[in-house]
Amino acid sequence: MERVDRMLGRGVIDDEFYEELEEALLQADTSVSITQQILTELRKAVREEKVTEAPAMKERLKTAIAHHFGQQEAAGLLLAPDGVEGPSVFLFVGVNGVGKTTSIAKVASLLRRSGLSVLMAAGDTFRAAAIEQLETWAARAGAEIVRSQPGSDASAVIFDAIQAARARNIDVVLADTAGRQHSKAHLMKELEKVVRVTEKALGRKPDEILLVLDANTGQNAIRQAEEFTKAVGVTGLILTKLDGTARGGALIGIYDKFKIPIKLIGLGEKMDDLKDFKPKDFAAQLFG
Repeated sequence: MERVDRMLGRGVIDDEFYEELEEALLQADTSVSITQQILTELRKAVREEKVTEAPAMKERLKTAIAHHFGQQEAAGLLLAPDGVEGPSVFLFVGVNGVGKTTSIAKVASLLRRSGLSVLMAAGDTFRAAAIEQLETWAARAGAEIVRSQPGSDASAVIFDAIQAARARNIDVVLADTAGRQHSKAHLMKELEKVVRVTEKALGRKPDEILLVLDANTGQNAIRQAEEFTKAVGVTGLILTKLDGTARGGALIGIYDKFKIPIKLIGLGEKMDDLKDFKPKDFAAQLFG
């Protein structure tokens, strides 16, 4: 919160401070309506609690931002419930270029470190490079992989991966899907088919359908969340590329509108650069 520190350095909480804070929130891709709600809550808290010191003001600001998530603690990835036949299955969805394949690798590494066996399903059959990339990541993460030739049926690859995981007694299947524009109806229909086939192979809904969003896309991320949720029933979000200039304020609006649990945030390219989402920590770095 370096920018907030500089703003508070003047030692005065006045209209100029609130105007600068409003600008900072908007530049962090927070929507106008959410920004106004946060400022209203902050003004009320300052007035009623007589906040005057900079450290207390920062904490109150973090609380006001975190409040908009409702989710006070890390949501955690949901594995298959006890007594349900495995494997657990996570489907990863999102548009091209958001870091979906890299996120799969990081989740695999996270699961492997906790002692679970992992199989990746190379369901992005539209791009040969995606299949090769997933193979490389699988080797690094110590995971198995099921793949097919480029252009083959993605649903069939994921179906085969679930059957293979069952036969090999593997704990978790991480299924890649082709990056697709949320505005293209026929591509979203194909994704709906992938989910239906996964349910057929598994005998239940996937344990997680994880929408991967790029922090740099700002308010467009809300439209992506809307279309993917409508098509496939997203159960959790992963926000990537928070290591750059993006601050991901749009995430506040996404949670406020859809109440989808935010599972993980990506802070870099290393395998362990995927962290649990914690609202107060997120609020603290929003203005870094």
